[in-house]
Amino acid sequence: MSKKQNVTLAILLSNLFIAFLGIGLVIPVLPTIMNELHISGSVVGYMVAAFAITQLIASPIAGKLVDNIGRKVMIVAGLFIFGLSEFLFGLGSSIEILFISRMLGGVSAAFIMPAVTAYIADITTLSQRPKALGYMSAAISTGFIIGPGIGGFLAEYGTRVPFYAAGVLGFVAAILSLLLLKEPTRDTNEEEASPSISGSVKRVFSPLYFIPFILIFVLSFGLAAFESLFSLFVDHKFAFTPSDIAIIITGSGIVGALAQLLLFDWLTKKMGEINVIRYSLILSAVLTFAMTIVNHYFAILFVTFFIFVGFDLIRPAVTSYLSKIAGNEQGFVGGMNSMFTSLGNIFGPILGGILFDINLNYPYYFATIVLVLGVILALFWRKPKHIEL
Repeated sequence: MSKKQNVTLAILLSNLFIAFLGIGLVIPVLPTIMNELHISGSVVGYMVAAFAITQLIASPIAGKLVDNIGRKVMIVAGLFIFGLSEFLFGLGSSIEILFISRMLGGVSAAFIMPAVTAYIADITTLSQRPKALGYMSAAISTGFIIGPGIGGFLAEYGTRVPFYAAGVLGFVAAILSLLLLKEPTRDTNEEEASPSISGSVKRVFSPLYFIPFILIFVLSFGLAAFESLFSLFVDHKFAFTPSDIAIIITGSGIVGALAQLLLFDWLTKKMGEINVIRYSLILSAVLTFAMTIVNHYFAILFVTFFIFVGFDLIRPAVTSYLSKIAGNEQGFVGGMNSMFTSLGNIFGPILGGILFDINLNYPYYFATIVLVLGVILALFWRKPKHIEL
């Protein structure tokens, strides 16, 4: 890639990191918010899922807009909405305000994710794309996973401080993107190839797309169920402090990011995206179940560190696969990727929260079952004969 492409990619990755950093900030302060507002695990699950519900609703529309009005405008708009949502969460003193904040955050993610994915596809060749999308996934996962760690440290200065910091970062990223990014050059036939919003529903069930979209849901469900309740799980079961939680999740983020940066490109070249997804799903399922039986600090540390290696290799592998088969439907594929991610993020926290109130281990049992079903589905997955992967 040229120097100009590298600078553009760095700006895009920074935007994603900031956005998903803000999403993860809420996790370590959930126990404190539960105590302040006297809410149950089920309500916490609904609050986390509110983000994903609005992302689900907005994603198909956003995917179409990315192809029609451009990548840059959607990125900038998404970052401004993100900054607003974080400030609102910091100022919120009632459950209703916190829900509105999370819903605005969902809209911002629906705008940013498909736009950045399509932008990267526009400025890379097929051979460059897996590595670039691996970096993209590393930025997302690192932000989402390190977010709770930074949130835990900043929470020592005040429960709402992390959100004010994220809000400032969001506005700064929006302004920098407005000034530094240029709309990428696209194929002139792209708009004609992009399906309508109603047509998008039919395209989801195409044999070309259906299995990878379902696996995105499986991944998102497993990760959301695991991470959204992790702080509550270790708080209730082991009496971990916010600092303990911050150390574990920050370390997990570092290990996961290193796996994406150092292993992903090599693994996809050696065995292909589909096999990377299969083996990563198996690893994730085994370690999610292991969380229910470990009971020592270093065992929890080990399991949590390496569970994110599995999770963090699946997303770039699926995204890379979809980008290769999408052709001129990059915005559509990015929007559907975002939509199925949000579906997993809805049902993971909601079902996890309900099960958590029954038994601490039940969310992880259920997430394991979902991941095992994903493994079975992936075993039947075959790449299209006309696509070079």
